[in-house]
Amino acid sequence: MASTAAFLSTLAGSTSLGGATPASGGGSGRSKTARFLRRRRRGGAVRAAVSGTEQAPETTKKKGGGGGDERVVQVHSAEELDGALRAAKERLVVVEFAASHSVNSSRIYPCMVELSRTCGDVDFLLVMGDESDATRELCRREGITAVPHFTFYKGAEKVHEEEGIGPDQLAGDVLYYGDHHSAVVQLHSRADVESLISDHRGEGGKLVVLDVGLKRCGPCVKVYPTVVKLSRTMADTTVFARMNGDENDSCMEFLRDMDVVEVPTFLFIRDGDIVGRYVGSGRGELIGEILRYNGVKVT
Repeated sequence: MASTAAFLSTLAGSTSLGGATPASGGGSGRSKTARFLRRRRRGGAVRAAVSGTEQAPETTKKKGGGGGDERVVQVHSAEELDGALRAAKERLVVVEFAASHSVNSSRIYPCMVELSRTCGDVDFLLVMGDESDATRELCRREGITAVPHFTFYKGAEKVHEEEGIGPDQLAGDVLYYGDHHSAVVQLHSRADVESLISDHRGEGGKLVVLDVGLKRCGPCVKVYPTVVKLSRTMADTTVFARMNGDENDSCMEFLRDMDVVEVPTFLFIRDGDIVGRYVGSGRGELIGEILRYNGVKVT
């Protein structure tokens, strides 16, 4: 991986990034940013997996343009970013660090725009690293070494970051770290688990599928869009819930008591008892186990 210093030197020199070719002629940082956004309005072919389904992004409208509905907000300095993070409080904030001549930034940006329209509980920000000295300094502060680079913040703290990802992985990351709008019940303590189990005891109680993972777990992120989709399609028979073991001491104690040693682990709970578990991120295997514990014969 390139050093931050080398990357910033690249930004300062306005040379190519991510396989792009250098721009012909000069131009200010703001004019390069305008060209960046115009190119993305024309390039809307990226498809994003959003909440378990694929949706084609609408044409991206330039921020500030007449009637534009884009929710991606561009920030121009560390002060603006810090202010946006404070204003978001506990909402997830996704920041794309891009550059005006990065082909890969250009390809992924329409996906972020579509996600911004679909995920109303998440704030989306754009930083053009080669726009000005202020944005280059911001890249230096955040340790950005390549673009596009996505950083995820909650409570003004960095919780996750990715480089070189595609639309599906970006959508999965957004769901995993900012999911408050799906049918998956979010559990934050042992008391939350016990309350959920109590709600589904006895006759008429549903199968509870508890997805146990960690905040920084690639397989957990990979399988989560499937969990979200199943929580909607199987809502009549099954309740889906999630707990991140490293969220707090209560969650970690629960993992130890349940003998969870690998993640993701799915616990299947019926009438207050753990009747089985599945360890892994295989979509087909997970669906098969859920059907089995719901009494459906799987051949």
